Amino acid sequence: MTVYTSGTDTTHLPPMSDQARLGQNIYQDKNCIACHQFYGLGGYMGPDLTNVISTRGEAYAGAFITSGTARMPNFDLSPDEVSALVAFLSAVDQTGTYPPKNYAVAWNGTVSQEDDPR
Repeated sequence: MTVYTSGTDTTHLPPMSDQARLGQNIYQDKNCIACHQFYGLGGYMGPDLTNVISTRGEAYAGAFITSGTARMPNFDLSPDEVSALVAFLSAVDQTGTYPPKNYAVAWNGTVSQEDDPR
């Protein structure tokens, strides 16, 4: 059996902070993945959150988390919980770009994402 691990090295990423880990726990406890996605995987009622911080900003994400919307419930989170979720989304944002912008197709048919232009 062959397992391809090319491109899966995450040693270049900073370790997730304690605040971001708390945000990850809140994200899981509130079952956010039922409606939202990372890298296109998850629910489809809400938007993909992979790069919400770099595209919209922390204030934008925090406002939606705090207030909810017509389709997203207000979970009555504390300001510390909202900050933790934003920290988690910031950590996820650093892991890559979705959807991939540039593709490189090798002679053998493998497809990879070229360097992130950000």
